[in-house]
Amino acid sequence: MCGIVAAAAQREVSEILLEGLRRLEYRGYDSAGMALIDKDHALQLHKYAGKVQALEDANAQNPIAGFRGIAQTRWATHGEPTSLNAHPHLAGDRVALVHNGIIENHSHLRDTLISEGVEFLSQTDTEVIVHLIHKALMSGATLLEAVQRTIAQLEGAYAIAVVDIEHEDEVIVAREGSPLVLGVGSGETFAGSDTLALRQVTDTFVYLEDGDLAILKPTGFQIVDAQGDAIDRPKTRLTGSDGQADRGGFEHYMLKEIYEQPDRLRDTLTFESLDDSLFGDNAAAIFDQVQAVQIIACGTSYHAGLVARHWLEALAGVPCQVEVASEFRYRRSVALPGTLVVTISQSGETADTLAAIKHLSDDHALAKLAICNVDHSAIVRASDLVFLTKAGPEIGVASTKAFTTQLAALMVLMACIARRQPKSRLDEALVMQAIAELPSAVEATIAQDAKISGLATHFIQRDHALFLGRGVYHPVAKEGALKLKEISYIHAEAYPAGELKHGPLALVDDKMPIVAVAPKDDLLDKLKSNLEEVRARGGQLFVFADQAVGYESGPGVTVIDVPSVSELAGPIVYTVVLQLLSYHVAVAKGTDVDKPRNLAKSVTVE
Repeated sequence: MCGIVAAAAQREVSEILLEGLRRLEYRGYDSAGMALIDKDHALQLHKYAGKVQALEDANAQNPIAGFRGIAQTRWATHGEPTSLNAHPHLAGDRVALVHNGIIENHSHLRDTLISEGVEFLSQTDTEVIVHLIHKALMSGATLLEAVQRTIAQLEGAYAIAVVDIEHEDEVIVAREGSPLVLGVGSGETFAGSDTLALRQVTDTFVYLEDGDLAILKPTGFQIVDAQGDAIDRPKTRLTGSDGQADRGGFEHYMLKEIYEQPDRLRDTLTFESLDDSLFGDNAAAIFDQVQAVQIIACGTSYHAGLVARHWLEALAGVPCQVEVASEFRYRRSVALPGTLVVTISQSGETADTLAAIKHLSDDHALAKLAICNVDHSAIVRASDLVFLTKAGPEIGVASTKAFTTQLAALMVLMACIARRQPKSRLDEALVMQAIAELPSAVEATIAQDAKISGLATHFIQRDHALFLGRGVYHPVAKEGALKLKEISYIHAEAYPAGELKHGPLALVDDKMPIVAVAPKDDLLDKLKSNLEEVRARGGQLFVFADQAVGYESGPGVTVIDVPSVSELAGPIVYTVVLQLLSYHVAVAKGTDVDKPRNLAKSVTVE
């Protein structure tokens, strides 16, 4: 969601900015642009609605160049996705600005500026920022002072980068509630929404905190607070490859990432014992005090939390609440004594989840534990304990491998907590069995891909679908419904199968595909009865069933066998088949699988 890149260098930076935007395309966006200060000390601008390719094409036909510059992929919040609303925004033919976030008091600020004679060209909240900076500059402020005066008037979230032709040797950036990281090179300094955008030019980064401003120059950088006092932030050197993913011969990133899951699970679960230190050096002392768990997350990560609640309560004997982060921060909640607060986020920058952490009162949590795929991210830095999943870069907007590795991490967490609980009924050997079997079981599941793809034709002319599951498989069904919605644009809802008779059964007819997950567990016979209710009313059933169950296809029922796995491995395996189903339906419908409309990968605004 809104990707920012900025550069101050001793070399020409237009291609660096463009490559940074290419690497940020996974975040989701609807327009792109860049502004540079050229050799004649003038602002040069390209910005267009649509993909980064349009910006590249324009720059190829009419090149702009400079040693200082800013660029952005915009995800529309205020104003439609048009070229006028695209970033960067300019003021006075001297100042250019890009912004990720939402300015909540923009309407009041806009009215005041209009009353002073300022003419607005866009519908965005962002344009007020650049006009306020320009106003301060015209009163004699330096660029840093102008940004400081401006952000003091803003309410909301922002990561901004600003250039001014009268301060041609510097770029000013600032952060409050939206991610921003500095990249440190030799004779050049950069800023970006995440490290992936900058790994092309550096492996050394400085993570800005809320309230930080930074002056970027080719010779280095300086970080200050809102009052201008110097702040020291540590440098972090990232090792390994730059993490820039390619499709590797697959038609879409999403399919590649589904197929990567066996290896990513191996990487995430690469240990020989369930050691508390997997979560941090002081994890054992904290786990000794845990009496309850509260999980806070959004979207797919929220569904992972719902699965974990079943595990924690049924196996560890620990009460567990699961909260939608965007709701949690706005309600008064009561925590049980000894509550471990667990946040789950793929990016570690999810705005609602990060705000929920900050919302916690000192007496609400025994400790904060993050399950995250990105080291050094804001949520990781705000937490006492951390388990880093090893999903690797996930480019497809619809989460796949990030979700299954989150489930793997939550399974390990449940086991570490369970061993201390008097009501636990968990045999740790069962956890180790699940860890051992998961990669091969997922591989065997993916081997069913061709059969699953054959189901897609039954969905492409449908506008609605129901997903059914019981017990721990209800959140798996919810995740399956979300995937279908996200990438195929078919309205899909998930219900506990036993709830059909309490209302949803009214929707069932021969035009409503019903997807069910049928593992071999204690609820199987009850699930079969629920499915017969559907069958009797002409519903078209698509059942993913444990191959040992012996469920057979017949009139109105199509069965796909799923490998038999243990109780703990099941939710992950059944998630994979639903991912494949959604993928193939979306491909058959011709949607943009990796970048579904209106969605962003990293949701960094409220």
